[in-house]
Amino acid sequence: MNQRLQKLQAWMKENGIEVSFITSSENVFYLSGFFSNPHERLLALAVFQEEEPFLVCPGMEVHDVKASGWNQEIIGYSDIENPWKLVHTSINKRISHVRNVAIEKEHMNVERYEQLTALFPGAAFVSAEEKMRKLRMIKDAKELKIIEEACALADYAIEVGCSEIKEGRTELEVLNAVEYALKQKGVTEMSFSTMVLTGANAASPHGNPGSTKIKKGDLVLFDLGVVVDRYCSDITRTVAYGDINDKQKEIYDTVLKGQLAAVEASKPGVTAAEVDLTARRIIADAGFGEYFPHRLGHGLGISVHEYPSMTETNPLVIEEGMVYTIEPGIYVPGVAGVRIEDDVFITADGAKVLTKFPKELQIIR
Repeated sequence: MNQRLQKLQAWMKENGIEVSFITSSENVFYLSGFFSNPHERLLALAVFQEEEPFLVCPGMEVHDVKASGWNQEIIGYSDIENPWKLVHTSINKRISHVRNVAIEKEHMNVERYEQLTALFPGAAFVSAEEKMRKLRMIKDAKELKIIEEACALADYAIEVGCSEIKEGRTELEVLNAVEYALKQKGVTEMSFSTMVLTGANAASPHGNPGSTKIKKGDLVLFDLGVVVDRYCSDITRTVAYGDINDKQKEIYDTVLKGQLAAVEASKPGVTAAEVDLTARRIIADAGFGEYFPHRLGHGLGISVHEYPSMTETNPLVIEEGMVYTIEPGIYVPGVAGVRIEDDVFITADGAKVLTKFPKELQIIR
């Protein structure tokens, strides 16, 4: 039994939970080492206080589960079988009375919830989210090494993107060049849809790349991430194509100042709120407070957005081993959009910045 499962079992014993029924692909992977996107089919990991856990998956994936290193029971089912009957039978073999079941309430849909309530009438359903978030929040040395590799590839992607900026090239043309270069490095998956936004388009925090052409005097924003062994990176850099005006430069310098200050503030013992407010106050004091509309950052790991949320109201105390993003931005419609984002790992001494591409304003000629 791996240590992650043992920690979940200890929590179950403390809280009188007989079964944890884990259904999100990310948490199944975290606990078992097997990752799958089963689409509409059921994928689940059932964990008990003492009894052997089991993993239920489409029958076509049983071989892949074994290859992943999972050496406990596997329940494979065909497309014409009812997996819930198999789940019920396997649980009843292990325990006779179920009072409390832990599920991921944010992930489980109503149909599956109704299936479980029918199988275990009278049982109470409690949330497994908080425990899973806390387990995943602290990264071990193996996880950190993988994330560092993903960050190095993200740095490379920004380097490629900058080299592809030319007069008249479209956002999509640059984006395609970046992703093609990554595929040549063996990258098979991005953390999310890559963003390349130029000029006024960059003033939309979640804009969609398109046919807009890059021209001299534009700020060009890159936001991208790379998946390595199921772990994500996430980087944003904003660069100038040719000379930019004083207002654009002021916006860039303000974001950079806030970003650097938030990195410096990131250390064990401070709160997420304090880190967010460190950058937010700098941006507000410069007169751009209303143009910084989102949180400072988010946890990073198996999911590109995971616990915690780095907001100005989050009292969570920063701990050694956490990995999160620091990504303040200023978005002034019709003028400029600038975001600068790093992934950081919290050590006993403070934040280790994992994304290394330069943050000082890069001017592409």
